[in-house]
Amino acid sequence: MAATLAGGCASLGARGEARVAFDEADRLFRQGDYQAALAGYERIVGEYPEAADRALFEMATIHAHPKNARKDYARALESLQRITADYPASGYRHDGEMMAFYIDSVLSKDQVIAGLQAQAKTLRQDLGAREDDIAALRQQIAALEQKVFAFAALTGPVDRILIEKKARLLKLISKGEVIKSYRVALGGNPEGAKDRQGDNKTPEGMYFIDAKNRDSRYHLSLHISYPNEQDRLRARELGVSPGGDIMIHGIGNGLSWVGGAHADIDWTKGCIAVTDGEIEEIDGLAPVGTPVEIRP
Repeated sequence: MAATLAGGCASLGARGEARVAFDEADRLFRQGDYQAALAGYERIVGEYPEAADRALFEMATIHAHPKNARKDYARALESLQRITADYPASGYRHDGEMMAFYIDSVLSKDQVIAGLQAQAKTLRQDLGAREDDIAALRQQIAALEQKVFAFAALTGPVDRILIEKKARLLKLISKGEVIKSYRVALGGNPEGAKDRQGDNKTPEGMYFIDAKNRDSRYHLSLHISYPNEQDRLRARELGVSPGGDIMIHGIGNGLSWVGGAHADIDWTKGCIAVTDGEIEEIDGLAPVGTPVEIRP
Protein backbone atom coordinates (compact mmCIF):
# COMPACT_ATOMS: atom_id res chain seq x y z
CA MET A 1 0.00 0.00 0.00
CA ALA A 2 2.80 2.36 0.93
CA ALA A 3 4.61 1.48 -2.30
CA THR A 4 1.45 2.19 -4.30
CA LEU A 5 1.03 5.57 -2.65
CA ALA A 6 4.69 6.36 -3.25
CA GLY A 7 4.33 5.48 -6.92
CA GLY A 8 1.22 7.61 -7.23
CA CYS A 9 2.90 10.55 -5.56
CA ALA A 10 5.86 10.19 -7.91
CA SER A 11 3.51 10.19 -10.90
CA LEU A 12 1.74 13.27 -9.62
CA GLY A 13 5.09 14.93 -9.08
CA ALA A 14 6.18 14.16 -12.64
CA ARG A 15 2.94 15.53 -14.05
CA GLY A 16 3.41 18.67 -11.99
CA GLU A 17 6.94 19.12 -13.26
CA ALA A 18 5.78 18.54 -16.82
CA ARG A 19 3.06 21.16 -16.34
CA VAL A 20 5.64 23.66 -15.11
CA ALA A 21 7.86 22.84 -18.09
CA PHE A 22 4.90 23.31 -20.45
CA ASP A 23 4.00 26.63 -18.84
CA GLU A 24 7.53 27.90 -19.42
CA ALA A 25 7.72 26.64 -23.01
CA ASP A 26 4.24 28.03 -23.76
CA ARG A 27 5.28 31.41 -22.39
CA LEU A 28 8.34 31.49 -24.63
CA PHE A 29 6.18 30.47 -27.59
CA ARG A 30 3.72 33.32 -26.94
CA GLN A 31 6.60 35.78 -26.70
CA GLY A 32 7.89 34.69 -30.10
CA ASP A 33 11.10 33.19 -28.73
CA TYR A 34 10.65 30.17 -30.94
CA GLN A 35 14.06 28.59 -30.54
CA ALA A 36 13.91 28.72 -26.74
CA ALA A 37 10.36 27.32 -26.82
CA LEU A 38 11.51 24.45 -29.06
CA ALA A 39 14.28 23.66 -26.62
CA GLY A 40 11.71 23.55 -23.81
CA TYR A 41 9.38 21.22 -25.69
CA GLU A 42 12.27 18.97 -26.71
CA ARG A 43 13.24 18.67 -23.04
CA ILE A 44 9.67 17.64 -22.22
CA VAL A 45 9.80 14.94 -24.95
CA GLY A 46 12.98 13.57 -23.44
CA GLU A 47 12.08 13.83 -19.74
CA TYR A 48 8.30 13.34 -19.73
CA PRO A 49 7.43 10.81 -22.46
CA GLU A 50 3.84 10.55 -21.23
CA ALA A 51 3.35 14.19 -22.28
CA ALA A 52 5.52 14.02 -25.40
CA ASP A 53 2.58 13.92 -27.84
CA ARG A 54 1.52 17.43 -26.93
CA ALA A 55 5.13 18.65 -26.91
CA LEU A 56 5.66 17.17 -30.40
CA PHE A 57 2.50 18.89 -31.62
CA GLU A 58 3.70 22.23 -30.24
CA MET A 59 7.10 21.68 -31.87
CA ALA A 60 5.41 21.01 -35.22
CA THR A 61 3.39 24.19 -34.78
CA ILE A 62 6.55 26.23 -34.16
CA HIS A 63 8.39 24.68 -37.11
CA ALA A 64 5.46 25.59 -39.40
CA HIS A 65 4.68 28.97 -37.82
CA PRO A 66 4.58 31.77 -40.44
CA LYS A 67 6.36 34.19 -38.10
CA ASN A 68 9.22 31.80 -37.41
CA ALA A 69 12.20 33.11 -39.37
CA ARG A 70 13.70 29.61 -39.21
CA LYS A 71 10.54 27.86 -40.35
CA ASP A 72 11.16 24.23 -41.33
CA TYR A 73 8.26 22.24 -42.79
CA ALA A 74 10.32 19.05 -42.95
CA ARG A 75 10.94 19.10 -39.20
CA ALA A 76 7.29 19.95 -38.58
CA LEU A 77 6.24 16.85 -40.54
CA GLU A 78 8.81 14.78 -38.66
CA SER A 79 7.28 15.80 -35.31
CA LEU A 80 3.76 15.03 -36.54
CA GLN A 81 4.81 11.64 -37.90
CA ARG A 82 6.24 10.76 -34.47
CA ILE A 83 2.84 11.44 -32.90
CA THR A 84 1.16 9.05 -35.35
CA ALA A 85 3.82 6.38 -34.92
CA ASP A 86 4.52 6.59 -31.18
CA TYR A 87 1.18 7.84 -29.83
CA PRO A 88 -1.55 6.34 -32.04
CA ALA A 89 -4.21 6.87 -29.35
CA SER A 90 -3.23 10.49 -28.70
CA GLY A 91 -5.83 13.19 -28.88
CA TYR A 92 -3.31 15.20 -30.89
CA ARG A 93 -3.09 12.58 -33.64
CA HIS A 94 -6.12 13.80 -35.61
CA ASP A 95 -5.09 17.46 -35.41
CA GLY A 96 -1.54 16.43 -36.29
CA GLU A 97 -2.69 14.57 -39.40
CA MET A 98 -4.75 17.59 -40.47
CA MET A 99 -1.73 19.85 -39.96
CA ALA A 100 0.43 17.44 -41.97
CA PHE A 101 -2.12 17.55 -44.80
CA TYR A 102 -2.01 21.35 -44.87
CA ILE A 103 1.79 21.38 -44.75
CA ASP A 104 1.91 18.95 -47.68
CA SER A 105 -0.43 21.27 -49.57
CA VAL A 106 1.79 24.24 -48.81
CA LEU A 107 4.88 22.32 -49.93
CA SER A 108 3.14 21.36 -53.17
CA LYS A 109 2.19 24.97 -53.79
CA ASP A 110 5.71 26.07 -52.92
CA GLN A 111 7.01 23.69 -55.56
CA VAL A 112 4.58 25.14 -58.09
CA ILE A 113 5.62 28.65 -57.11
CA ALA A 114 9.30 27.71 -57.37
CA GLY A 115 8.66 26.33 -60.84
CA LEU A 116 6.83 29.48 -61.86
CA GLN A 117 9.61 31.61 -60.42
CA ALA A 118 12.16 29.63 -62.42
CA GLN A 119 10.08 30.16 -65.55
CA ALA A 120 9.79 33.87 -64.76
CA LYS A 121 13.56 34.08 -64.29
CA THR A 122 14.11 32.40 -67.64
CA LEU A 123 11.61 34.74 -69.28
CA ARG A 124 13.32 37.76 -67.70
CA GLN A 125 16.66 36.54 -69.03
CA ASP A 126 15.16 36.02 -72.47
CA LEU A 127 13.54 39.44 -72.28
CA GLY A 128 16.86 40.99 -71.25
CA ALA A 129 18.57 39.37 -74.22
CA ARG A 130 15.79 40.54 -76.51
CA GLU A 131 15.98 44.05 -75.07
CA ASP A 132 19.69 44.05 -75.93
CA ASP A 133 18.80 42.90 -79.44
CA ILE A 134 16.13 45.60 -79.69
CA ALA A 135 18.60 48.25 -78.50
CA ALA A 136 21.14 47.07 -81.07
CA LEU A 137 18.49 47.17 -83.80
CA ARG A 138 17.48 50.67 -82.77
CA GLN A 139 21.09 51.77 -83.05
CA GLN A 140 21.32 50.20 -86.49
CA ILE A 141 18.09 51.92 -87.53
CA ALA A 142 19.39 55.26 -86.25
CA ALA A 143 22.63 54.79 -88.17
CA LEU A 144 20.71 53.89 -91.33
CA GLU A 145 18.44 56.90 -90.88
CA GLN A 146 21.52 59.10 -90.61
CA LYS A 147 22.90 57.59 -93.79
CA VAL A 148 19.57 58.10 -95.54
CA PHE A 149 19.47 61.70 -94.34
CA ALA A 150 23.07 62.30 -95.40
CA PHE A 151 22.43 60.73 -98.80
CA ALA A 152 19.28 62.78 -99.29
CA ALA A 153 21.12 65.92 -98.24
CA LEU A 154 24.07 65.19 -100.51
CA THR A 155 21.81 64.62 -103.50
CA GLY A 156 20.11 67.98 -103.16
CA PRO A 157 21.18 71.59 -102.61
CA VAL A 158 22.36 72.59 -99.15
CA ASP A 159 20.65 75.33 -97.17
CA ARG A 160 23.79 77.31 -96.42
CA ILE A 161 27.55 77.26 -96.08
CA LEU A 162 29.20 78.02 -92.74
CA ILE A 163 32.89 78.93 -92.60
CA GLU A 164 34.56 78.99 -89.18
CA LYS A 165 37.86 80.80 -89.58
CA LYS A 166 39.36 79.90 -86.21
CA ALA A 167 38.60 76.21 -86.68
CA ARG A 168 39.62 76.36 -90.36
CA LEU A 169 36.44 74.52 -91.32
CA LEU A 170 33.85 74.88 -94.06
CA LYS A 171 30.56 73.17 -93.24
CA LEU A 172 27.64 72.35 -95.49
CA ILE A 173 24.33 72.76 -93.63
CA SER A 174 21.10 71.04 -94.66
CA LYS A 175 17.91 71.18 -92.59
CA GLY A 176 19.89 72.42 -89.63
CA GLU A 177 22.36 69.52 -89.73
CA VAL A 178 26.01 69.56 -90.74
CA ILE A 179 26.22 67.04 -93.56
CA LYS A 180 29.85 67.58 -94.57
CA SER A 181 32.90 69.41 -93.24
CA TYR A 182 36.11 70.39 -95.01
CA ARG A 183 39.45 71.71 -93.80
CA VAL A 184 40.26 75.04 -95.41
CA ALA A 185 43.13 77.44 -95.94
CA LEU A 186 42.44 81.16 -95.48
CA GLY A 187 44.11 84.42 -96.41
CA GLY A 188 47.73 84.80 -95.42
CA ASN A 189 46.69 87.36 -92.77
CA PRO A 190 43.73 85.45 -91.28
CA GLU A 191 43.11 87.31 -88.01
CA GLY A 192 40.26 89.81 -88.12
CA ALA A 193 37.79 90.76 -90.82
CA LYS A 194 38.81 92.03 -94.24
CA ASP A 195 38.33 95.78 -94.54
CA ARG A 196 40.45 96.82 -97.52
CA GLN A 197 41.95 95.63 -100.75
CA GLY A 198 45.29 93.85 -100.45
CA ASP A 199 45.15 93.12 -96.70
CA ASN A 200 45.19 89.33 -97.35
CA LYS A 201 42.35 88.88 -94.85
CA THR A 202 39.33 86.63 -95.24
CA PRO A 203 36.03 88.51 -94.74
CA GLU A 204 33.64 87.96 -91.85
CA GLY A 205 29.89 88.35 -92.18
CA MET A 206 26.84 87.24 -94.14
CA TYR A 207 27.18 86.72 -97.88
CA PHE A 208 25.95 84.44 -100.66
CA ILE A 209 27.31 82.72 -103.72
CA ASP A 210 26.68 85.13 -106.58
CA ALA A 211 28.62 83.47 -109.41
CA LYS A 212 30.60 80.39 -110.43
CA ASN A 213 33.70 80.04 -112.58
CA ARG A 214 34.44 76.57 -113.90
CA ASP A 215 37.46 77.85 -115.83
CA SER A 216 39.16 79.22 -112.73
CA ARG A 217 42.95 79.06 -112.44
CA TYR A 218 42.18 77.44 -109.06
CA HIS A 219 40.40 74.54 -110.75
CA LEU A 220 36.88 75.80 -109.95
CA SER A 221 35.61 78.73 -107.90
CA LEU A 222 32.42 79.95 -106.25
CA HIS A 223 32.35 83.74 -105.99
CA ILE A 224 31.17 85.22 -102.68
CA SER A 225 29.19 88.48 -102.58
CA TYR A 226 31.91 90.41 -100.75
CA PRO A 227 31.77 93.33 -100.13
CA ASN A 228 28.30 93.69 -98.67
CA GLU A 229 26.82 97.03 -97.58
CA GLN A 230 28.49 96.93 -94.16
CA ASP A 231 31.87 96.20 -95.76
CA ARG A 232 31.47 99.14 -98.16
CA LEU A 233 30.44 101.48 -95.36
CA ARG A 234 33.43 100.50 -93.23
CA ALA A 235 35.83 100.94 -96.14
CA ARG A 236 34.28 104.32 -96.95
CA GLU A 237 34.78 105.42 -93.34
CA LEU A 238 38.40 104.29 -93.56
CA GLY A 239 38.86 105.96 -96.91
CA VAL A 240 39.98 102.76 -98.61
CA SER A 241 38.74 100.34 -101.25
CA PRO A 242 37.09 97.25 -99.74
CA GLY A 243 38.52 95.02 -102.44
CA GLY A 244 36.70 92.01 -103.87
CA ASP A 245 37.16 88.74 -105.74
CA ILE A 246 36.67 86.61 -102.62
CA MET A 247 35.95 83.02 -103.58
CA ILE A 248 35.74 79.48 -102.36
CA HIS A 249 38.09 77.63 -104.69
CA GLY A 250 40.32 74.63 -105.20
CA ILE A 251 44.10 74.38 -105.51
CA GLY A 252 44.60 74.21 -109.26
CA ASN A 253 47.73 75.42 -111.04
CA GLY A 254 48.95 71.84 -111.38
CA LEU A 255 49.19 71.48 -107.60
CA SER A 256 46.20 69.20 -107.07
CA TRP A 257 48.58 66.49 -105.88
CA VAL A 258 49.16 68.49 -102.67
CA GLY A 259 45.69 67.41 -101.54
CA GLY A 260 44.61 68.04 -97.96
CA ALA A 261 48.10 69.14 -96.92
CA HIS A 262 47.40 72.52 -98.54
CA ALA A 263 45.31 73.42 -95.46
CA ASP A 264 48.35 73.21 -93.19
CA ILE A 265 49.12 76.85 -94.01
CA ASP A 266 47.02 79.90 -94.92
CA TRP A 267 48.16 80.68 -98.45
CA THR A 268 45.36 82.57 -100.23
CA LYS A 269 44.92 86.33 -100.67
CA GLY A 270 41.70 86.24 -98.65
CA CYS A 271 39.80 83.41 -100.32
CA ILE A 272 38.74 80.10 -98.80
CA ALA A 273 40.57 77.15 -100.34
CA VAL A 274 39.71 73.44 -100.35
CA THR A 275 41.04 70.57 -102.46
CA ASP A 276 40.06 70.24 -106.11
CA GLY A 277 37.89 67.21 -105.37
CA GLU A 278 36.18 69.04 -102.52
CA ILE A 279 35.38 72.16 -104.54
CA GLU A 280 33.75 69.93 -107.15
CA GLU A 281 31.58 68.39 -104.43
CA ILE A 282 30.68 71.78 -102.95
CA ASP A 283 29.90 73.13 -106.43
CA GLY A 284 27.40 70.31 -106.95
CA LEU A 285 25.61 71.02 -103.67
CA ALA A 286 25.68 74.82 -103.43
CA PRO A 287 23.92 76.62 -106.29
CA VAL A 288 24.16 80.33 -106.95
CA GLY A 289 22.21 82.11 -104.22
CA THR A 290 23.33 79.79 -101.41
CA PRO A 291 23.92 81.84 -98.22
CA VAL A 292 27.48 81.90 -96.89
CA GLU A 293 28.22 82.82 -93.28
CA ILE A 294 31.84 83.50 -92.36
CA ARG A 295 32.54 83.54 -88.63
CA PRO A 296 35.73 84.67 -86.90
